[in-house]
Amino acid sequence: MGSSERIVSNSSALAGWYKSSYSDGHQAECLEVARGHAHVPVRDSKTVTGPALLFSANGWTAFVSALKKDQLLPGQ
Repeated sequence: MGSSERIVSNSSALAGWYKSSYSDGHQAECLEVARGHAHVPVRDSKTVTGPALLFSANGWTAFVSALKKDQLLPGQ
């Protein structure tokens, strides 16, 4: 882990990364999520050795639900 419990400083140390099926490979804003971990790691697909944020399962579910409902506000 990195300097925080909620960040892994080098996400390439984690296995199981995948991109959304909605990603066509031409978008610059792709995220990857890794399966099989106690927390849900999320990273920028362009920076595979960069940091990953770790979400609790409940936090990740709430985030994805808010995205699907278009409930995220700019700047939050």
